[in-house]
Amino acid sequence: MTRRVTIADIAAAAGVSKGAVSYALNGRPGVSEATRGKILAIAAEMGFVPNRAARSLSVSSAQAVGIALRRSARTLGIEPYFMELISGIEATLSAGSFGLTLQIVGTVEEELEVYRRWWAERRVDGVLLCDVGTSDRRLDFVADLGLPAVAVGGPIEGARLPAVWHDDAEPCRDILEYLYALGHRRVARVAGLPRLLHTSIRDTAYAETAAGLDLESMVTFHSDYTGEQGAQITRRLLSSARRPTAIIYDNDVMAVAGLGVAHELGLEIPEQLSVVAWDDSPLCRLTHPALTSLARDIPAYGSKSAEVLMSLISADGTEPPNAAVRTFSVQCRPAQLSPRGSTGPVPA
Repeated sequence: MTRRVTIADIAAAAGVSKGAVSYALNGRPGVSEATRGKILAIAAEMGFVPNRAARSLSVSSAQAVGIALRRSARTLGIEPYFMELISGIEATLSAGSFGLTLQIVGTVEEELEVYRRWWAERRVDGVLLCDVGTSDRRLDFVADLGLPAVAVGGPIEGARLPAVWHDDAEPCRDILEYLYALGHRRVARVAGLPRLLHTSIRDTAYAETAAGLDLESMVTFHSDYTGEQGAQITRRLLSSARRPTAIIYDNDVMAVAGLGVAHELGLEIPEQLSVVAWDDSPLCRLTHPALTSLARDIPAYGSKSAEVLMSLISADGTEPPNAAVRTFSVQCRPAQLSPRGSTGPVPA
């Protein structure tokens, strides 16, 4: 195996000192432009790849951002939302030559320990906090650590760190008003984890809108976002004496599973049941009929979150360039309703 090319190798080939090579490779003053060009050309020709660990020690930067997720690896692997979110994050990070460190954890205590270890060892320069909770210990914890962080979710009152978020209330009103206009009066919802902030916001918005529309019934069942639970809850709903005429799902995976249960029970979609999903991943357009959904630009959401975090990380990876940016909030465009074949009028 060919050994790794070092700064010493480049210095010897260019006839300069190792310090001059370091200045040139890191874009620092101390060498002429002609010498810098010569060194960079030789480094490229020799196939030089910077040693990230050594660079971290020399510039106090890991050149990496971390995400710790309290989800099972299996759930993460089939959840389109996270795949699209991470794709957007990666697009922004890679443009800045930063890497992404992802770790799956089981409890909030494990997650806090990961942040403590990452920051103590300077494994990352900042973190993105996903799945923001209604009462989230992580927010103050990372702020107390001095670890640059951005909450992916909100809005968060009294936050000590920036947040990037969508309005989850307005789309809820849009869905119910749309279904109401189609004649639906018995509506059910298969929601996500009740500990999450966006779930709580949706719960409140649905309840208030349903009361204002004077729906006959509006029931919500919370789940873990998996297709298995989505199917179980759907089967229970559709087997009840007064089954709903419409079901709203808080993610695409549960909506696809629920659609499968409806077909299994012999229900015609949308003639006997209307189905609505959140997030509008490609799954929504691959079903029959295609799913009416709330479309959000999830990759752009991830990209903006990474962009805000990068603005907190200074050149040496320790302190944000301006303390005033630590607590600002960025609201992204809310989800837009995209009607498709899975929704229709209630039969007369």
